[in-house]
Amino acid sequence: MSDGKSLMVDTSRCTACRGCQVACKQWNGLPGTKTKQTGTYQNPPDMSHETFKVVRFAEGRGENGKPYWYFFSDMCRHCLAPGCMEGNQKNEIVQDEKTGAVIYTPATKKLDYKKVLAGCPYNIPRQDPKTKQLFKCTMCLDRQRANLIPACALSCPTGSIQFGERDEILKKVAARVAELKQTHAKAKALNPDDVRVIFIVTDDPERYHKYAEA
Repeated sequence: MSDGKSLMVDTSRCTACRGCQVACKQWNGLPGTKTKQTGTYQNPPDMSHETFKVVRFAEGRGENGKPYWYFFSDMCRHCLAPGCMEGNQKNEIVQDEKTGAVIYTPATKKLDYKKVLAGCPYNIPRQDPKTKQLFKCTMCLDRQRANLIPACALSCPTGSIQFGERDEILKKVAARVAELKQTHAKAKALNPDDVRVIFIVTDDPERYHKYAEA
């Protein structure tokens, strides 16, 4: 496989506009999710077989006592060595040779969902309760094959989500982390050597999301 593609998700630039979340729904033809107010701006509350991306909202108080409010545009990380593929039997889950995107085929309905989910350190795969087929982000492989960038990256107004060749994205990630460290000592990239969707945070990862870092 070539070095493939990658996405940088810089949480310091995210304004929680949820444009990426809506663009993902729109491009993939996914229906809206009926929800109710649960005391948070996060909506819907989690991913599902009909929601591949959720902007997570987290708030609390830091070590200095000051409140924080963090946004985390959660999605499949498209791991270089996907743990979810360990449950594969006959290529129900495949990895695109050109881009590295991890794709769930309709045949995933034959897999043990609990085993697939357990293999993902980021808690991403979701199952359709009716068909038993598994779903998640495809890194917009169909758009890539048409020489278009993923819908989430296209829709991001602040440049928080950027897409490109993996080696170029890794350079951007390193440069951005170095820049952020000047004002945020805890700035870091999450698992950049293991995933294609690389998140940058400026505080402890668990403050953003329980499954932010493997």
